[in-house]
Amino acid sequence: MRAARLLALIAALAGAVPASTEPDVAPVDTALQSFVDQGALTGYAVEIWKDGALVGRSAYGKRDLATGAPMQTDTIVRAYSMTKPVTAVAMMILHDQGKWRPEDPVAKYLPELADLKVWKSLDAAGKPILVPPASQPNMAQLMSHMAGFQYDMGRGGIDDLYRRADLWGAKDNRDFLARVARLPLRYDPGTGWEYSIAMDLQGAIIERLSGMPLRDFMKRHIFDPLGMTDTDFRVPQEKLPRLATVYEWKDGKPIEVTSHPLGNDPTAMPGFASGGGGLFSTAPDYARFARMLLGKGTLDGKRIISEEAASTIMSPKLPPEILNGGYGIGLQQMRPGYEYGYNGVVVTDPQAAKVALGRGSYLWDGLATTWFWVDPEHDIVFVGMVQRIAAEGGPPLQPASQAAVKAAFFPD
Repeated sequence: MRAARLLALIAALAGAVPASTEPDVAPVDTALQSFVDQGALTGYAVEIWKDGALVGRSAYGKRDLATGAPMQTDTIVRAYSMTKPVTAVAMMILHDQGKWRPEDPVAKYLPELADLKVWKSLDAAGKPILVPPASQPNMAQLMSHMAGFQYDMGRGGIDDLYRRADLWGAKDNRDFLARVARLPLRYDPGTGWEYSIAMDLQGAIIERLSGMPLRDFMKRHIFDPLGMTDTDFRVPQEKLPRLATVYEWKDGKPIEVTSHPLGNDPTAMPGFASGGGGLFSTAPDYARFARMLLGKGTLDGKRIISEEAASTIMSPKLPPEILNGGYGIGLQQMRPGYEYGYNGVVVTDPQAAKVALGRGSYLWDGLATTWFWVDPEHDIVFVGMVQRIAAEGGPPLQPASQAAVKAAFFPD
C-alpha cells in the first residue's frame, strides 16, 4: 500500500482526491498477503478511506489461476450479499419520497403475500403442517430479517420447500412472488431472526413502488450519481476480462465454481434481479457507496438519501429477546453490542461485541467472502474484495483486517 499512498498523493496534487497524512496502512496488506501466500486465498483487492482521503488501495495475487491473470484494484467481483446494503439505500430513497412506512404490512405492496402461513412441522404422512401467523409481516420486519422468511440452508423440513420452489429460476418479479406466495414462514413475524429472501422481496417492492426494473432504479438513483461505473447486475462483454473467477476450497485446494445460484453467465441480465445478492462490483465502486453512507447520505455534494434515512439504516432494530436469542449467520452473529439495522450489522458497543471497530460501525459481507465496513466514530471506510466461497475454516479476513486498521488509526 505504500505505492498506493504515493499514487494517492500524486492524484491529490492533480486535484483528484485529498492527500492523506494518516499513518501507514501497510500492515493491512501484510495481514492479507499472508492468506494468499499460504494458499487460503487466490487474491484480493482492498480500498481504505480515512477522514475523506484515500489511504490504501491495493491488489495482490491472482483473479484467475488458470490464466495467471493478476488481481487488480479495478477487478470486478461477484458481490453477492453485499448487494443487501445497496438495496437498503434504494428502499430508503422511496421512504424519503413517502412511499412506504415501517409499520405497513408487506402485503400492502405485495398483495400476493397477503395470506402467508407459518410452518409448524410435518405430519405422519410427511406433509407440512401450516398455521396462520399471529400477525402478517410488516415492512420494518422485512428490513431487519424478522419477517419470518428464509433461504434454503440445507437443513431439511421447510428448507426443502424453499429448494423445490427454485426461487432463482424465476423469469421475472411476478414469477418470483408467485413462488414465494406458496412458501410458509419459518416463525411468527417479529419472534425470530433468520437470514432470508427479505432483501429480494425488497427488490420486488422497489420495482412496484417505482414502476422501474430494480437495475434501472439503482442505476438512476445510486450508481450514476455516485459514479459507480462498474457496478451492475451483469458484466458487459468488454469488461469480462476484469471479472475474477470464484473458487471454493476442497481438500485444501481452490476449485473453480462453475454453478452460481444466481446464474452462470455474468454477461446475461437475470430475469429476476436479486436485491439480496445479484450485483457485481469493484473495491473502488463499493467504496464510493460506503463513503456515501459515512457521509450521512451524500458524497461529493450529491445527496442520495436523507441524513435521517442514513441514520435509520445504521441504527439497531432488534428487540432484546431477538438480540439475545442466539441468532445470526456465519461471522455475523447477533449479540449485545453487535446488532442489526436495515440490511446490515450495527456495532453499538465494540467492547461488548469484542470487535476492533468504532461505535456505530455498519457492515456486511458476501457469499464469496467480500466484506466492508463504515466506521463513523473514526471516519473510516474499508472494502475488501476476494472470491472464495465462504465456509467454515476459511481465513479470518474480517477480524484480521479490522485489527490491522485499528492498529494503524486508533490503537489503544
